[in-house]
Amino acid sequence: MGIFKYDVYRSPNIGIYTKCNDDFIFLPNGFATSKAKNLSEFLKADYLFTSIANTRLLGPLMVVNNKGMLLPRNCLDEELLHLKKSTGLNVDILETKHNAIGNLICVNDKGGIMSPLIPNEFVKKVEDVLGIEVLQKRIAGYHQDGAMAIATSHGGIIHPNTEEDDIKSFSEVLGVELEPATINGGSPYLASGILANNKSLVVGTLTNGPELVMLTRAFRVED
Repeated sequence: MGIFKYDVYRSPNIGIYTKCNDDFIFLPNGFATSKAKNLSEFLKADYLFTSIANTRLLGPLMVVNNKGMLLPRNCLDEELLHLKKSTGLNVDILETKHNAIGNLICVNDKGGIMSPLIPNEFVKKVEDVLGIEVLQKRIAGYHQDGAMAIATSHGGIIHPNTEEDDIKSFSEVLGVELEPATINGGSPYLASGILANNKSLVVGTLTNGPELVMLTRAFRVED
């Protein structure tokens, strides 16, 4: 397992345009095949081109683990069908009024943290589709839970201002030890600058040495 630095559309904010699990890297339609192959090699996963809601902003608009995928209500029918057929995952629509569900929900294969902005009535849907237990609570005072934390089955990172008691609670539901961290030279919006699965990590090009050390510790990276 390694950590690789990369850019997408000449931006270090790789998590804005991409998303991944252990089997797939989801990339925008029209993305350069040469760069797709590089990401595939880094993350040891197949690449799959798609759009969500006819945009290339895949990261904020999808929630995915190795069991299932949730898409926003403005997802097109052909996009839903494409992802169902191509991945074999349990793919469904979360009919909340909030479209950027990827920014509001952080998940791994063990659990999830969901913003209280999403009504409690949707908790069971998230749990059923993704096969996890969900806790509803803000992270460091922010509703953007999916942007403020990233977790795999090996470890994870969380907004640096998160209180210790909350880190403990979130770590318990996700089944891993979360570490406070930043990405891309100080950004606390972690999901914007990282792709993580259980095989490898890809981070934005502005990620510095101390941040790489923290990521190595948080995700139990071994050379």
